[in-house]
Amino acid sequence: MSAMEPDLSVELAGLKLANPVMSASGTFGYGTEYAPYLDCSRLGAIVTKAVTLEARAGNPPPRVRETPAGMLNSIGLQNPGVEAFIAEKLPPLREFGVPIIVNISGQRIEDFVRLAERLSQADGVSALEVNISCPNVEHEGMFFGTDPELTARLVAAIAETSAAPVIVKLSPNVTDIVEMSVAAQQAGADALSLINTLLGMSIDVEARRPHLGNVTGGLSGPAIRPVAVRMVYEVAQEVDLPLIGMGGIMTARDALEFILVGATAVGVGTANFVEPASTVRVIDGLAEYCRRHGVPRVADLVGALEGT
Repeated sequence: MSAMEPDLSVELAGLKLANPVMSASGTFGYGTEYAPYLDCSRLGAIVTKAVTLEARAGNPPPRVRETPAGMLNSIGLQNPGVEAFIAEKLPPLREFGVPIIVNISGQRIEDFVRLAERLSQADGVSALEVNISCPNVEHEGMFFGTDPELTARLVAAIAETSAAPVIVKLSPNVTDIVEMSVAAQQAGADALSLINTLLGMSIDVEARRPHLGNVTGGLSGPAIRPVAVRMVYEVAQEVDLPLIGMGGIMTARDALEFILVGATAVGVGTANFVEPASTVRVIDGLAEYCRRHGVPRVADLVGALEGT
């Protein structure tokens, strides 16, 4: 690296990332789908689609609906199951030579523990991202991420089992996301990822029916960015863990909002559907910003917000 080029590398939960930009779960497939459109080896990390113990077919269509400044999706965690993921999806992912973070989901704490045990031992898995926006069937469908006690029990069980760093993905569909973040930290999380999608709904008024086959879905895109930035800012004040900020990042300037309020890394999601090479454009934009402002290391910008 020349003396003039900024250092974009960051440390995240024991992982060394070449830069702070990663894909957001559910928006980048298993990496190989995007290989024709960009050099995936340039990403700081690749976060996979959610993986469950058994294969899932997902929700009934329609599953995606465009909204003003965003989109609703209700995919329903469609995936081939953990064994097929390890056998078929993981080997080509390893070829990119970047950290692989596997998003995991389940309906019982036991599901997550089994996934953590299996995946954290798999060759090429650098960390686990725990999707706590899932209903727990043993608690009458209560979402793991909406109850601090349930969050703590889940995270503690995974942290005790996993040989890889545990990143907890927080849901914004709560009264106090700070309370959930503190519970996750105290239970042994190594990092936090926020935010997941906001629960939303869209109606076909002519047919008088919901646009989505599952009625409701997750809202993502630029429409939610101010909410996401605010939540990252609040959580950064109260926890001592690295944060991955996400929610409507389309450009490097959007990513910098999250970094300045305390995110060590960022996830690019909906933008991948608009422009497949969005992640690389964000990386290049961060380097350009650092050069223009004379910032030697992008890590120096983490939490560097002034005027608060």
